Amino acid sequence: MAPHEFVKLWPGMTEAQRNLLAKRVAQAVMDVLGYGEEPVSVSMEEIGTQDGAEKVPKPDIAGKPDQLYKPPGCGLSDLA
Repeated sequence: MAPHEFVKLWPGMTEAQRNLLAKRVAQAVMDVLGYGEEPVSVSMEEIGTQDGAEKVPKPDIAGKPDQLYKPPGCGLSDLA
């Protein structure tokens, strides 16, 4: 299975910002894990502020603390 990175972000990013972010995320994966460019992929999903708590902090952060390697600045208990 190839590494696939999935980024959830706030709405309003330009296509140029998305492309730059995808390029840098892919480059970090290649640099750190030693992969070539071919197997690495990056996708993104915009999460609006009204659904943000249900689609990101609860399921992805507070719900999976053992998989979280870079926590947000607030405490995990603030997200539940």
